[in-house]
Amino acid sequence: MYEIDKIDIEIVNLLLQDGRMSSSEISRRMKDISERAVRYRIDRMLDDGVIQISAVVNPEALGLTIKADVWLEVDSDKILEVAKKMATFENVTYVACGIGQNDISIQIVAKDTAEIYHFVTEVVRKVPGVRKTTTSIVPIILKDVYQWRVPEKILRGFART
Repeated sequence: MYEIDKIDIEIVNLLLQDGRMSSSEISRRMKDISERAVRYRIDRMLDDGVIQISAVVNPEALGLTIKADVWLEVDSDKILEVAKKMATFENVTYVACGIGQNDISIQIVAKDTAEIYHFVTEVVRKVPGVRKTTTSIVPIILKDVYQWRVPEKILRGFART
């Protein structure tokens, strides 16, 4: 397990504001850490898989203004196969396997509700192993995974060194 400290968390929070922020800018904003130390810490977190830095596409900017969450009930021996199939579709932005009422959860983007309806009824429901789908249009997302911050309870254990 990676040993994260308060300095790492401050660096991560600055990168969440702007993933292209330079090590020198991060160093300047944090005041008491060198650019070289910032660069080392970023490299270490990247190498250890604690963070990743990448572009995040805004589907709405591309005309894909409708989002829907779709939950799938799937034959128990086909769950992983169906999940992998869902991940191949270009308009599917999220795929997860779950334990509970639904076996797979996906999120899809489309230009309108008709496109959502067509994709769910004519594509998703026809994948072998899919027994049932439940769809919910998502009009507002207040927080997405790329906006997630390190929880306060983890922070409390650290004094900035």
